Amino acid sequence: MAKYTGPKCRLCRREGGKLFLKGERCFTAKCAMEQKRRPYPPGEHGFGRKKRSEYGLQLREKQKVRRIYGILEKQFRGYFKKADGQKGVTGENLLRLLELRFDNIIYRLGFASSRAEARQLIRHKHFTLNGKRANVGSIQLRVNDEIGVNEKSKKVQTINNSLEVIERRGVPAWLELNKGEYKATVKQLPSREDIQLDINERLIVELYSK
Repeated sequence: MAKYTGPKCRLCRREGGKLFLKGERCFTAKCAMEQKRRPYPPGEHGFGRKKRSEYGLQLREKQKVRRIYGILEKQFRGYFKKADGQKGVTGENLLRLLELRFDNIIYRLGFASSRAEARQLIRHKHFTLNGKRANVGSIQLRVNDEIGVNEKSKKVQTINNSLEVIERRGVPAWLELNKGEYKATVKQLPSREDIQLDINERLIVELYSK
């Protein structure tokens, strides 16, 4: 499936809730989901769509998670296969793998206002990982990994603007941010309780287990 380049608010309407794809706008009254002008899925038949089947519910949950993290279908299947091969609960393993992506952690730390913006900043080599420049958003981080902002990049307005409002979202307990020094550390692996998203991962496991 190709990368989606259309209106982001349309995706939120399709999934019936906020996916936080437009940065700080999603936390204001300007958010399309807050205004509730069209509280139904987009498309010609969106208003009159009938009750979803079990498969439909599973598919929508998978699509919602894909869109939250900005993952293509082939990548997502790869994450599920890896999660299924690990010890523990497959659904929780899947979410943990997604949370440990470099681009997601940059977003969680407040260096970017959205995951899409985080990927762009990473591609432009604004960040370091364990002292070395890293420009791949899908890198899987581990406990004790250190994230930093390049010296010249500390003046980038996009990064500073995002850091100024990080209190609105908060930094997860499994990450430690030193805002003044533009540095952070992965303290521990995220638990399911740390991932405060409206996701029913069990539906995704059921979908791929058929």
